Amino acid sequence: MSTPLQHLAIIMDGNGRWAKARGLPSLAGHQRGAEAAKAAVKAAMAESIPFLTLFGFSSENWARPEDEVKGLMQLLRRYLQADTAEFHANNIRLRFIGERSRFDPDIVDLMQRAESLTVNNTALNLTVALNYGGRAEILRAASRMLFQSYQALDKNEGFAAWQMDEKQFSQYLDTAGLPDPDLVIRTSGEKRLSNFLLWQSAYAEFEFLDVLWPDFDAGHIQQALQNFSARERRFGARIA
Repeated sequence: MSTPLQHLAIIMDGNGRWAKARGLPSLAGHQRGAEAAKAAVKAAMAESIPFLTLFGFSSENWARPEDEVKGLMQLLRRYLQADTAEFHANNIRLRFIGERSRFDPDIVDLMQRAESLTVNNTALNLTVALNYGGRAEILRAASRMLFQSYQALDKNEGFAAWQMDEKQFSQYLDTAGLPDPDLVIRTSGEKRLSNFLLWQSAYAEFEFLDVLWPDFDAGHIQQALQNFSARERRFGARIA
């Protein structure tokens, strides 16, 4: 049997196709997808999952049509303004991973305020990946590690990057302090990671669902958890 699931990560895919199939603008799909994300948060809490990470906006998504990107930024503003207080009231800690410098300053401020307000909450650790790419994250981590190594050498403190092990290196990632995901769910029928949590997902289990993200609900999480519980996780070792 599987070990208990601590960290669920979800690649929320299919908003655009959901809207197109209904003759609606892409933003309508994203709006419906945002509601599905809120439902996923509630489902994770109901299932007593301690950590949930949602892939909200990738670093590659900036290449989408300008009107769609502007609409997504407005949607992000709206939900940060409207939902942070609700997350706090429900004892949810909110964090963001990814490169923030490309966002408008007011959005960055809203992220920081949400993190500060909810920092001591314990019912659910919710992480949202925004302007995130796994390869870029690893490069940032390596840069941080090397910078610290050079600083230590200048101070004759003896720290060197080549002494680093995987556990130590993980502390330089955006996800420092979070456990690696046990299960990664991707919706829309696509079967790829799309540059999401590349380092952290080395031994994750995967569920690829044919449902488009706006149609995702608690039942899909329950089924994925049932499938996960039946798996035997070996982490590269042989189990007698």
